[in-house]
Amino acid sequence: MPTEVGRPDVGRHVRDAREATGLSLRALARTLDVSPATLSELETGKTRMTVERLHRIAATLGRSVEDLLSADRPAPAVGRTAPEGDWRGYGPLHLDAVLDAALTVFLRTGYHGASVRDVAAGSGLSVAGIYHHHASKQVMLQRILDRGMDDLLWRCRAAVGHGGDEVERFRLLVETMALFHTHRREIGFLAASEMRSLDPEARADMTARRTVQQRLVDAEVLAGVDSGRMGTPHAREASRAVVTMCKSIAEWYRPDGPFTPEDVAERYVRFASGIVGIIDP
Repeated sequence: MPTEVGRPDVGRHVRDAREATGLSLRALARTLDVSPATLSELETGKTRMTVERLHRIAATLGRSVEDLLSADRPAPAVGRTAPEGDWRGYGPLHLDAVLDAALTVFLRTGYHGASVRDVAAGSGLSVAGIYHHHASKQVMLQRILDRGMDDLLWRCRAAVGHGGDEVERFRLLVETMALFHTHRREIGFLAASEMRSLDPEARADMTARRTVQQRLVDAEVLAGVDSGRMGTPHAREASRAVVTMCKSIAEWYRPDGPFTPEDVAERYVRFASGIVGIIDP
């Protein structure tokens, strides 16, 4: 029997978090694959919230479960509220010397072909010095991928915060993903090729964070279909295709090639607009 959340006010916190992101009840319900009536009953406390469902809602809204359970502080607004920073601007990611060397080695040999000695040689430290900073090769992989996902998520949320409607927000999200996978192509490629090398717990955490990123796009496509601005009859599949298409940029893009990151982003916004069937007025 599913375990229920023992907090009668959790539905109210879910509603507050949903409204802070700008998601309609219908859009969130469709993303979660439940009826609007079911979600309404969960938010009003008429239906008890299960632990599994709360985790799904938290991942979709980009929150922690602890945040949704907290009664003593309001959930911070994300999504439509833009974080500070230039989401189109890219400088170095500022990995430390060990992680920078590990990224280079993992890309050259693959995670399983890499040794801590290889990383030490690339960083200018001894093997003992490596372990002083990072406990294992696995920890290095986790921290590199975490930094990349942190960077992608704040940029996506910042871009969404600058959009006036669901079509503009969708296009800004696609632009963000395309720019990320050109400017941060090394980490994007590593995430695509070595996620399977993460320990089960770390892989589950990264999967949940990827789901958050996917749900940001899902929300705009579902809203676009609801408003009649997007004509695709397959909203979820179209949204997933767009995200997958943008991730694949890291596999082929080269900075010395014929296209700038901005060129790629412009083209991919057009491709994505066609996939979801955007209807411009």
